[in-house]
Amino acid sequence: MVFKSRLFWFFLCAPVAAFGAENSAEPEFVDIKSADRTILIELRYASPNNFTRRPIYPTDMPALVRPRVAERLVVAQKYLKKKGYGLKIWDAYRPSSAQKQLFQAMHHRSYVADPDGEIGSMHTRGAAVDATLVDASGREVAMPTDFDNFTPAALLTYQGGQPQVRANLKLLQKAMAHGGFYGLRTEWWHFCAPEWKRYPSVPELTIQQSSRAQSRDPVARRADFFGILRLRSASLRMTRTGQ
Repeated sequence: MVFKSRLFWFFLCAPVAAFGAENSAEPEFVDIKSADRTILIELRYASPNNFTRRPIYPTDMPALVRPRVAERLVVAQKYLKKKGYGLKIWDAYRPSSAQKQLFQAMHHRSYVADPDGEIGSMHTRGAAVDATLVDASGREVAMPTDFDNFTPAALLTYQGGQPQVRANLKLLQKAMAHGGFYGLRTEWWHFCAPEWKRYPSVPELTIQQSSRAQSRDPVARRADFFGILRLRSASLRMTRTGQ
């Protein structure tokens, strides 16, 4: 795994409390909607609207991530909401069975991680999301490409001739950097948490709603989960594989 520092360098100057600590008292995965109900979800692999042209996930698949990853998304969403924007999540936790289907359809490790490789997919670890930017009305704004675009236009370092697209991408990158995410060189929409190595791959999850999750208010949960996070500036670092 190779990381490059680029764009807006960030420093976590104080520890994040509670939500960042993975232990038996907290669930291994959380629904992103339970962390922040204002984050929009459109799992592309739960519909034919992806490069395979067929659904890979069940239609009722929730957007799941590790608790600390959810915390980072809440930080990014808060940053965007102050500027009149928000996040839409295109992918989150990905079962190994889905990863294998995607790798068979796009047998190129620069775009889809080998599910049987040493690293596997960060999505299968619950440590990565695919995200785009929406305006205050929830409409997607202009970005370099659509999801699952396998051309140079999809590079993180987009240098196209559309100033508004560059500005939109920069805003998304700043927001995700404020949450502490890395970017991926080949896919502007892919962001992973720096602690991804802590999480083992989870081939398949049995999805069920716990009574505890149903009873806890998302706003109250966020108050419990957050410590002090102060950012002097922000950075995206890039990883070459593991998407």
